Amino acid sequence: RGELYLVYQPIWDLESNTVTGVEALLRWRHPVRGIVGPDVFIPLLEENGTIVEIGAWVLESACREVKTLRDQGHQLDLSVNVSGRQLEAASFVLTVGEILARTGFDPQALILEITESVVMRNPAAATMGMSRLREAGVRIAIDDFGTGYSSLALLREMPVDTLKIDRSFISAMRDSTEGEALVRMLVQLGKTLGLTTIAEGIEVDEQLRHLRRETCDSGQGFLLARPLD
Repeated sequence: RGELYLVYQPIWDLESNTVTGVEALLRWRHPVRGIVGPDVFIPLLEENGTIVEIGAWVLESACREVKTLRDQGHQLDLSVNVSGRQLEAASFVLTVGEILARTGFDPQALILEITESVVMRNPAAATMGMSRLREAGVRIAIDDFGTGYSSLALLREMPVDTLKIDRSFISAMRDSTEGEALVRMLVQLGKTLGLTTIAEGIEVDEQLRHLRRETCDSGQGFLLARPLD
């Protein structure tokens, strides 16, 4: 019924303080409930399997909209979340390729985000799926990193470009020196593996200053910008 729509949260380079990309986020404008957040309806889409179809719509819509911005001279990367159901679908890599062909979106500017918990559910299958996506030219990010208990050995073998440090670690920096030490460790882990690091959920100046001291590459959160149309 045309009730789903996308918003985009900017991703900032923390050194240059410039926007380098956006993350596409799905919203539902319900005729009775009003705006429904993804934490409410995404689990239902996962449960009934419609996430595969709707996820393809999200990817194509985001590619079309951000390509318009890129054509206007704004060289933004586009990050899109991928569910476990999508990654497991045999046709997913083909779907991604078809969408890139239809929209003319540059594969190198597309980052597909997969949560660490999804990867750890079946590491071998997830690694195979990510490898096929990398072969299609897109980049891969591990989302909510630090919450899924992946081993360092496993992480080294995965075809990953970016680690997105979970917001719970960023929030913990406000409460303890242990929280700061954990974030430092995660940022350095990314650097050791040659991966870009992005901090999620930056909400106060103190967090931003600490992340800059630790030379975290990028960040997003309400302090920097809320999701925008």
